[in-house]
Amino acid sequence: MVRLRDENRADRRYALGRDEALCLLGGVRLGRIVFTRHALPTVRPVHHVLDGGDIVIRVHEGAALASAARQDELVVAYEADVIDPDTHLGWSVVVTGYAHLVTDTAELARIRRLLAPWAPRQGRDYAVRIRPGLVTGVRLGAPDGILRDD
Repeated sequence: MVRLRDENRADRRYALGRDEALCLLGGVRLGRIVFTRHALPTVRPVHHVLDGGDIVIRVHEGAALASAARQDELVVAYEADVIDPDTHLGWSVVVTGYAHLVTDTAELARIRRLLAPWAPRQGRDYAVRIRPGLVTGVRLGAPDGILRDD
């Protein structure tokens, strides 16, 4: 089997349903969170875990997201994807929802066991829980088969 160099590029997009999108999101650890800082969009790479249908990330004390998540109902977007750089095949999922800082000590201790910090630092660390509202996703497909016998 040989990959077709020009014919294997993704040229079809397939919308993902909510459940499939969340399932794909649960299969990866790295994503990007988008939130507002000083009235401008801010993007940070983070890793996550799905917990009871929510996305949970850890942040360090002093992080812009930790400060922003102290507000009630902070609107965020979370994006993760797996896309092959050569074939452009894969998927992308975007979740928009409300984020809040986890303050319950028992819950925070449980999250600490589930998810190591992205970049360990001195000082206190926190967790941010994102409750998905809008979940969208796309699978990038290829025309009738991407492999050919030669």
